[in-house]
Amino acid sequence: LLFSVNDQVATIAINRPHVLNALTGDTIKELEQAIVEAGRRRDVGVVVLTGVGDRAFCAGGDVNWEAAGGLKDLDFRINRMLAECPKPTIARVNGYAIAAGNHMAYFCDFTIASENAIFGQNGPRVGSPAAGHIVAHLAHIIGHKRAREMWMLARKHSAQQMLDWGLVNAVVPADRLDEEVRRW
Repeated sequence: LLFSVNDQVATIAINRPHVLNALTGDTIKELEQAIVEAGRRRDVGVVVLTGVGDRAFCAGGDVNWEAAGGLKDLDFRINRMLAECPKPTIARVNGYAIAAGNHMAYFCDFTIASENAIFGQNGPRVGSPAAGHIVAHLAHIIGHKRAREMWMLARKHSAQQMLDWGLVNAVVPADRLDEEVRRW
């Protein structure tokens, strides 16, 4: 994980581009610590969450880590931490935002996506049921029917479609993503 503060902007970047910024237990703990730190710091006015590279924001859980039992006893609090962060949060989505990556994107206060971003869920494909707070929160953002469509059908959705549904605030060409995030 990369963490930096510049001009009152804390940038938290998942730094695993070789696996599309997929999460492991260590990455999750580091994200939680970084969100807390950014929320507490007086020199931070806004938090930007992103992924390193141009292929993915976050593709969810690392399948090798999950297959080795990584999900056992996992307390995934990042979504609630993002929602409760005392600073505005911006998801800078620069590619795939799948599963946990999608959750984090829609739990941020604002989501700015490059036009090549892809959003979606994998739950039904990997035996992970759609339930609880993360589903309810999505329903509040895009409506119950759209949330069920996203969660149960596990389709991939373009950034433009997510803008139309209300999950994304702005879609820009990839080379203008940083400029647009700064504007917000």
